[in-house]
Amino acid sequence: MPLPSLGTLMSLPATEHPDLLAPPVAAALAGWPHAGDVAVTEIDPSLADTAALTEAFDLPLTASANCVLVAGRRGGDEKVAACVVRADTRADVNNRVKRLLDVRKASFLPMDRAVEESGMEHGGITPVGLPAGWRLLVDARVAEIDVAVIGSGVRRSKLLLPGRLVAELPGAELVEDLAG
Repeated sequence: MPLPSLGTLMSLPATEHPDLLAPPVAAALAGWPHAGDVAVTEIDPSLADTAALTEAFDLPLTASANCVLVAGRRGGDEKVAACVVRADTRADVNNRVKRLLDVRKASFLPMDRAVEESGMEHGGITPVGLPAGWRLLVDARVAEIDVAVIGSGVRRSKLLLPGRLVAELPGAELVEDLAG
């Protein structure tokens, strides 16, 4: 199968370019059977934000998927989840995510904590290589993307892979209407 490609982004085999990945992402790909179907593309770090990237490379917003980290508590137990949603939608944190996590209130994980605990850079956080105790919630619309653009763990690159493979990441839970 040829490497996924999109627009003018240059696709390189992700497993052959660990220098373009955060260490937890490189480690996760090294042990994942679908890693050969994942490409990495180097970008200017100033284009890491979805809006800037889609404008610079004339990409459809519907090709990008964002990963947001959410936490909530019930009793003394904290629950953390990564929510992957298409870039033209927003994770329904106050309703759908809150109910899925079974917490009283869900909110975005503070940036400094998200960066420290994920081992990834802000603006590059990806569902690939997240800590084992976190849930991975993937909106069903992400699985429908032909070639999804997601973070690589660093701001200087992006991963390209079929959306259906995002739903096949270890621990992924495919969720209808995770985003609105």
